[in-house]
Amino acid sequence: MAVEQPVPTAPGDQTRIHNIGYRTYDGPRLGRSYATRSLYSQSLRGSYGLGRSVKSKVLPMLLFVVMCVPAAIMVAVAVATKANDLPVEYTRYAIIMQAVISLYIASQAPQSVSRDLRFKTVPLYFSRPIETADYVRAKFAALASAMFILTAAPLLVLYVGALLAKLDFADQTKGFAQGLVSVALLSLLFAGIGLVIASVTPRRGFGIAAVIAVLTISYGAVSTLQAIADAQGTSESIAWIGLFSPITLVDGVQSAFLGAQSAFPGGVGPTNAEGVVYVVVTLGLIAASYGLLVRRYKKVGL
Repeated sequence: MAVEQPVPTAPGDQTRIHNIGYRTYDGPRLGRSYATRSLYSQSLRGSYGLGRSVKSKVLPMLLFVVMCVPAAIMVAVAVATKANDLPVEYTRYAIIMQAVISLYIASQAPQSVSRDLRFKTVPLYFSRPIETADYVRAKFAALASAMFILTAAPLLVLYVGALLAKLDFADQTKGFAQGLVSVALLSLLFAGIGLVIASVTPRRGFGIAAVIAVLTISYGAVSTLQAIADAQGTSESIAWIGLFSPITLVDGVQSAFLGAQSAFPGGVGPTNAEGVVYVVVTLGLIAASYGLLVRRYKKVGL
């Protein structure tokens, strides 16, 4: 209870000193690692609207269902027809569903960072004990984890369905493992690109539009140029053109090293030598995204 302590004052002076009862905190100090883990957990939950309003849950949960329903249908068809294999390879599924993946990253990357920028709460995170790199790692890891859940869940549906259909265990396990590697790489790449674009503006709508524009325009331009190169008989340039779009980068890596069928014109992906370039560019983009985010938030946190 506040205790008012009168202070001698001059006539007409209304100054008062109030003891409002603040007490110091004597509990444990959990430090940076705990704060970073808490930020990661909160950001991951927020990527699916958990702990937020019902309205915030609608889009991410709907996109999650849309990602899984085609896989369930494919499994049902394979079981009903007693097929010898699944209609789609594990590594191809994310490429086919890239529109849903792009929409998810466009909606959730701005949600992850735009509110902190808009309400200028970023400096509060950095007051103590979290540092810039901790904040970026937590946000990056949370969005990449959310992306991995989105892209790996339908692969798990395919895998379980394949085992129920009594398809070859060794082949299905190998394909499932290759698919997980592919979507893990895709999740890191898309999360980095999405967060870099979203961190430029505090307005969520602008961030959504910018992410969709970058992912859609880059893929459309690359696909068009590849089709032109294939029509003109200059197929050797198709692989190099694929370096300029995130989804074709992942396609090139998995077709070069994971035994996947390429979505490039003619179905011919990069060679192993060209695949090395794809891996270097992909990992370089992931590292560059992290570095740009750290630099960006060092300025914001000042």
